[in-house]
Amino acid sequence: MTLAVWLLSLPFRLLAALGLRRSVTLACLLVLAVTAYGVAQDLGLLEPPAHAAPAPRPVAGQPRPSRVAVADIPAGYLRLYRQAGTRYRIPWSVLAAIGKVESDHGRVRLPGVRSGSNWAGACGPMQIGCVPGSKAGNSWARYGHGRLHDPANAIPAAARYLVDHGARRNLDRAIYAYNHSWAYVAKVKALARRYASGGERR
Repeated sequence: MTLAVWLLSLPFRLLAALGLRRSVTLACLLVLAVTAYGVAQDLGLLEPPAHAAPAPRPVAGQPRPSRVAVADIPAGYLRLYRQAGTRYRIPWSVLAAIGKVESDHGRVRLPGVRSGSNWAGACGPMQIGCVPGSKAGNSWARYGHGRLHDPANAIPAAARYLVDHGARRNLDRAIYAYNHSWAYVAKVKALARRYASGGERR
């Protein structure tokens, strides 16, 4: 270590012996430090800050994704479901279950999922009503923002819809409002249980 310090100080001793000003010496020191840092990065001696950051803590009150969820839900969708669940204080697994039933998390190529609307006037991966006067109505006008076929917009819109329809007080009623069928409610809840850690079938 002492040898390394001595070697690093050698150029500055030389500059001082030549009688150069302190500002020139400091500029040379800065150049040397930046160069040394770059060489250390190139050699892999420094860990990038992004890799050194601690892993995010699980969100309080929200279940972690089960193995079933991780295997079935695309990573980007899973992240969006979890973010919306946390932000709007409803179970992310219910949002994910609705996304599964409505569009298989955006994977199906039926009309309305990726562009336009379906026969009922529903649009996007969460199949929210987007056509005024249609059977599905135009819930997007109230709950949606941005491009309705983008899951980053559609998933929070579905969360806002559920909250506005009482999801925090009576989740079953909110899911029923989303699609007027008790069979739909049962299917969504069964999927939500499988997606939540601890609820999946072994």
